[in-house]
Amino acid sequence: MRRRLLAGLLGGVLLVGAAGCGIPQNTEVQVDGPGPAAEGAANSGSRGAPPSRAESGTREQFIENFLSAAAGEPDRAYQRVRQFIAPADHHRLQDKQGSEVTLTVVRLTEEPVIVNAPEKTEVTLNVQQVGQLRTDGTLAPPETSATTYTFELRGAPGEQGRADAGFYVANPPGVLLLSVEALEEYYQSRPIYFWNSDRSRLVPDQRYLPLAVPDERRVSEVVKWLTAGPSDWLRTGVSLLPDNTRLINNATRTDGRWEVDLDMQDGKPLLELLATQLAWSLEDLDGPLELKIRNQSRVVIPDLEAHRRAHPVHPLVELPKRFCVYEGAVHPLAGAGEPSGPVPLDARGNRNVVSAGLSRAGNQILAALVVTDANRQWLSVGTGPDPVAVFARGAKGYAAMSRPVWLRSTYRGQPAGLVVADGSLYRFDTGAQLTPVSLNVRGPVTAVAASLDGHRIAVIAGGALYVAALILDGTGISAGPARLLPTRLTGLSAVDWYGENSLILAGSVNRPAVYEVSVDGARESRLEDKIGARVNHLAAYPANPTVRLGAAMYEANGVAYRSGPLERIQPEQVQQVSPPQAGARTGNPTAPFFLY
Repeated sequence: MRRRLLAGLLGGVLLVGAAGCGIPQNTEVQVDGPGPAAEGAANSGSRGAPPSRAESGTREQFIENFLSAAAGEPDRAYQRVRQFIAPADHHRLQDKQGSEVTLTVVRLTEEPVIVNAPEKTEVTLNVQQVGQLRTDGTLAPPETSATTYTFELRGAPGEQGRADAGFYVANPPGVLLLSVEALEEYYQSRPIYFWNSDRSRLVPDQRYLPLAVPDERRVSEVVKWLTAGPSDWLRTGVSLLPDNTRLINNATRTDGRWEVDLDMQDGKPLLELLATQLAWSLEDLDGPLELKIRNQSRVVIPDLEAHRRAHPVHPLVELPKRFCVYEGAVHPLAGAGEPSGPVPLDARGNRNVVSAGLSRAGNQILAALVVTDANRQWLSVGTGPDPVAVFARGAKGYAAMSRPVWLRSTYRGQPAGLVVADGSLYRFDTGAQLTPVSLNVRGPVTAVAASLDGHRIAVIAGGALYVAALILDGTGISAGPARLLPTRLTGLSAVDWYGENSLILAGSVNRPAVYEVSVDGARESRLEDKIGARVNHLAAYPANPTVRLGAAMYEANGVAYRSGPLERIQPEQVQQVSPPQAGARTGNPTAPFFLY
C-alpha cells in the first residue's frame, strides 16, 4: 500500500476519522464460539514478477533488470538471479536458505559505467549502501560499506553474433543486489503495529511485502511478522507478544471471514490487544476476523473497518493550526479555508520568543518556548488550559537551542519533551528541568524531531541522520540504539516527521533542498529545491491513518515558507498584531509551526 503524502492542507480540508484518545477499554470485540469450517481463498496467481533475462534488450536495460531479479518471494531469489549469470560462474553465488536469504539494497549514485574492451565489457556500479532486506520484510542496516560493484557482460556461450542472444553477467558480485527502484516497484511498503511499553499506544514499524505473495497468504505473513517482533532498532521501545507465540498453519478465509489460529498464551485481554494490532496492521482488509487458540475460537472482530474507527491509532481530535514567531511573540497565521484561532498563551509569557513547540493533551495545552535574555537562550515551559498563564524557566541559559518538541505519549501521563542545547540532547519536563539523554551517535546533535506516536525520534548529529526508539518508564526517558539512515543530502540542517514512517529532511543536493525520506532510508523524493538558501528551521504536520494529508513549513535566511506549492509566508498573514495596519509592519514571520 503506497500512501501518497500530499504537501499542503489543500485549503485545510482534512479527512478525519472517528475522534478518540488512546484505546477504549470497552470494545466491540466479542467472545465467540467456533466458526464454520475453513476453506482457502482462491489463488491469485503470480504477479509482481521482475523481468526475465530474455526481456532485456540493451545493456542498460539488462543491468536494470539484473538489479531487479532478486525481487519477490525469497525462496526463489537465487534461482531468479542465476538466470542472469553465465552458467560457468553460478558457483560464485553461494545459496542461502530460509531466513538466511537477504538482499543487498543499494542506491545508484550515478549511471552504470560501461567500458568496452576487445575481450569483454566491464560494468561498474557506484552505489550507496541502503540496507539488508530480510525475509521478515525488515530493511536492516547494511552489512558492508562497499561503494562499488564490478562485473562483466558477455554474450550467451556459442551464440555470439545472434541479435537475440542477449547478455550474461560474468564474475558476478557475491551478494543478491536489489536497487531501491526495484524495492519500490516490486514490494508493498506497509506499516505493522506494536504496543508501547504500557500498551496504551500503537507504534508503527516499516515492512516490505513482495507483490508476488498471493492474497490468501498476506494475512499469514503479517501475523508472522507480529509474532516474530519488531525491527531491531525499535525492539527496545515496544512490547512483544509472549515467547513461543506462533501461527498454526496459514490464515484462512471462509465466506469473507478471516480465521487466524495461534499457539500462544491464552487470555482474553491479550487477544483483544492483538486483535487491535491486526486490525491496523491489515488496514487494507475489512469484514470479520476470528482469532483462535489451538483451533478454539476465542475472539471475533465483527468488522475490521468499524474496529479501526472505534480504536484510532493516534488520538487526533482537532485540525492543525499554523503559528509563527513575529516580533518576538507567537502569533497565529491566516490561511484560506484553514482553521485559525487565538494564541493559547498569556501575553506575559509570550515575549522574547525565538522558537516554540505547542501540543494538545486532552483539554490541556503544552507550551515550550525558547526565549532570549542577556544574549543567552532559555527554555520556558508552561502547561494548563487555554491560555497557558504560568511558565517555569530553565535554570541555565545556552548559546543556542533547537525548536522544542513534545512527546505525544509519555509514561503515566507525565508530559515531557526534547530539545537540543549547545550540541546535546535533553529531556525537559513541565518544570523546565533539563536532563541529558544519551545517544550512541558521533558528533554534536543539532536537531531532534519526535514521531506522532511519541516513541520514536529522528536526530541530526555530526551531520548525519539517525532514528531511535524511546524507552519510557518510571525512571524517565532514554533512547535505544540509534540507526544511521543513508541519504543523498549533505549539510543536513533540519528534520521532522512527515508521516508515520517518513521524515522530511533539509540539506543540499548541489543546492539547498528538502526531501521526504522513509524511516529506513530506502525511499527519497524531492519536495522542494527552489528555496535558494539553507533551511535552518522546519516543522511538519505528519500524515497518518486518521488524517491523510500532511504539510510542512520552513524558514531559510530569515524568510518563512509553506509547502505545496512553495509559497512565502507574508507579514500580512500574521494575525493579532498591533497595530493592525499591514503597512506598519516590519520584519518577517519566522520559526513557523503547527499546533495539533
